[in-house]
Amino acid sequence: MGLLFAIVFGLTALGSAVTVVPTLVMEWKRSDSHDVLFYVGTKEPVVALTIDDGPSLATPEILEILADNDARATFFVIGDHVRAHPDLAYRMVAEGHELGHHMMADAPSIDLPADAFRAELEEMDGILAGFGSSNVFRPGSGWYDERMIADAAELGYRTVLGSVYPFDAQIPLPKLSGWYMRQIVGPGSIMILHDGPERGPRTAEVLRSLLPELRARGYRVVTVSSLLSLEVGVEEGRGATGPRRAQ
Repeated sequence: MGLLFAIVFGLTALGSAVTVVPTLVMEWKRSDSHDVLFYVGTKEPVVALTIDDGPSLATPEILEILADNDARATFFVIGDHVRAHPDLAYRMVAEGHELGHHMMADAPSIDLPADAFRAELEEMDGILAGFGSSNVFRPGSGWYDERMIADAAELGYRTVLGSVYPFDAQIPLPKLSGWYMRQIVGPGSIMILHDGPERGPRTAEVLRSLLPELRARGYRVVTVSSLLSLEVGVEEGRGATGPRRAQ
């Protein structure tokens, strides 16, 4: 009985930690922020889905699952990956999804010197221009400071992080990611998942079960820009001061 109790207690504690700790991290981030979007204040049953780091060879499966569930997403794409898979970027747009600015390479943006950051920001802006307009930006690896946000704003970009992040980039457990997201999601949430050769198939697995459940709860899954159009009341969850990490 002692061993059984220890196992049950340990699993219960782990479940509580998985639910509470990421939420506390996001709330701490949001409370220290004024110019970064974490979620949208709305009572409507609508959430935004964001998927980072694509396109990749895993993207077609993700797009098929989104289509099957009448869901739309904001893909925060990487410049080098768009150049490698332009057909997938065109397909994202053609199927009603939004392309977001996620810099040129999968690396922490905050490590770049100021001039290099600005040059990369503008280079990626030029790439996105070939696929239509984009006005949402997410720094590489989630680190940011006031200068980066200001530079992005000068080019017309709103910096966007999120409120439902299962740390799927660090924890390769799709079932755990999906469970966590189902517990935390609510009206106006911005969800974060990842594309890529390894992470993309995990995201597909998460979405295959998560999206039907959200539909059953009455939620619509839309792009960040579509969610922003529903914003009401006092602007919430924005901020600049850092550097900070949100994903």
